[in-house]
Amino acid sequence: MDLLTNLGLGFQTALSFQNLAYAFFGCLLGTLIGVLPGLGPVATIAMLLPSIYALDATPALIMLAGIYYGAQYGGSTTAILINIPGESSSVVTAIDGYQMARSGRAGPALATAALGSFFAGCVGTLIIAAFAPPLTEVAFKFGPAEYFSLMVLGLIGAVVLASGSLVKAISMILLGLLLGQINTDVISGVPRFSFDIPELTDGINFVAIAMGVFGFGEIIANLGRPAEHREVFTKDVKGLWPTRQDFREAAPAVLRGTALGSILGILPGGGALLSSFASYTLEKKITRNPRVPFGKGAIQGVAGPESANNAGSQTSFIPMLTLGIPPNAVMALMVGAMTIKGIQPGPQVMTSNPDLFWGLIASMWIGNLMLVILNLPLIGIWIKLLTVPYRFLFPAIMAFCCIGLYTLNNNNFDIFMAAGFGVVGYAFWKLGCEPAPLLLGFILGPMMEENLRRALLLSRGDWTTFLSRPLSATLLAAAVAMVVVVALPSIRRKREVAFQDAD
Repeated sequence: MDLLTNLGLGFQTALSFQNLAYAFFGCLLGTLIGVLPGLGPVATIAMLLPSIYALDATPALIMLAGIYYGAQYGGSTTAILINIPGESSSVVTAIDGYQMARSGRAGPALATAALGSFFAGCVGTLIIAAFAPPLTEVAFKFGPAEYFSLMVLGLIGAVVLASGSLVKAISMILLGLLLGQINTDVISGVPRFSFDIPELTDGINFVAIAMGVFGFGEIIANLGRPAEHREVFTKDVKGLWPTRQDFREAAPAVLRGTALGSILGILPGGGALLSSFASYTLEKKITRNPRVPFGKGAIQGVAGPESANNAGSQTSFIPMLTLGIPPNAVMALMVGAMTIKGIQPGPQVMTSNPDLFWGLIASMWIGNLMLVILNLPLIGIWIKLLTVPYRFLFPAIMAFCCIGLYTLNNNNFDIFMAAGFGVVGYAFWKLGCEPAPLLLGFILGPMMEENLRRALLLSRGDWTTFLSRPLSATLLAAAVAMVVVVALPSIRRKREVAFQDAD
């Protein structure tokens, strides 16, 4: 009964006019930036962080959450229509979705993506409501040693689960950890690695890194692609509703993708991207003799990954809300937003701010309903948006990014910093390095250091404290097991094949 009472409180909060308006705005903006190649939820939420100072905490977080899961919906539109995933988690959708569009079946592909996303989003929201309270009870048992061990597990998870080369993923993590050391030492108060630049004494602004590597870097990469390589199938989008045969083939894939995404979304370094990759691999293994081969327009290749990335994006809120640990870059920004509003992320949020906690969860279900309404009848509008030439689109995106960066500290330094990281982001793209582990290393690095030093201070310098505490020892053992498993030759080969299939 507690669950129903809590959900009742959540819907009472979420259904207020102000919160409904911000949920709708977040979903609309999320769909829009998902549709637009070169601008994802990380950069958009980063740009909007300055604007939440004037908002209450609940509508601010409801809006930012809507942007995140809305982008998962919108990203599939460009992936299906023009083979350019608006979102990294829609990369896999492009494989079969684009082929369906080329064969004149863009309508069923778009509808399958929207309906699968809605189902997965609803299930993900129920999982958060059911499992967040017990996890919060566990979180109260965490001390500095446990938090350090959890972050070690998170970083190793980010390396193991990152797509592509393990060496590149490790390099990204280490670079993120090193960048995180540019700040003022929390214990001695001495600036570190700031090179006498006043703006660096508080560390590099996370928004500048996120916007530079993801926003500017992606824009530069898009400009490097020839315009004539893009096809827009505006004439072929008709008859949105899938056939009965499509429903029969897509339904099991949606259920499997939802289950897989719900589990993988909780893992540190997981979330929407990993879920969609894993789902596509699973569908290829399970589906025997598909009517249309995978890679040629199989509807299972759209339904599974789209359901998985939405379920993963919803359940990735669980570690952020219950432990205060961001499992991915977007959740790291959500933690930043909570801090801006004076809320300490972690297990106490549920007890100290129940309206915020349950209102956010209830708003996700409402937001998913709004997104189906946005993505089915209004699909023609998104298609028209795709016909705007990129040479007109990117200057507007760049100007908006620069305004957002300047308003952070009313200082040009953040714009120059983001521009520098934009060049770095483009270099990563050319080298095939995934930048997400860098952001996780950058966020978790200072938190790891702080908890490591706090644990050693409490134990008077005794390093065995990490092994003598049962919960900490279990987390470290899980991290070691993850390293051992991924080092096995057979697992390593399967991992490489899985990511090659999804490339």
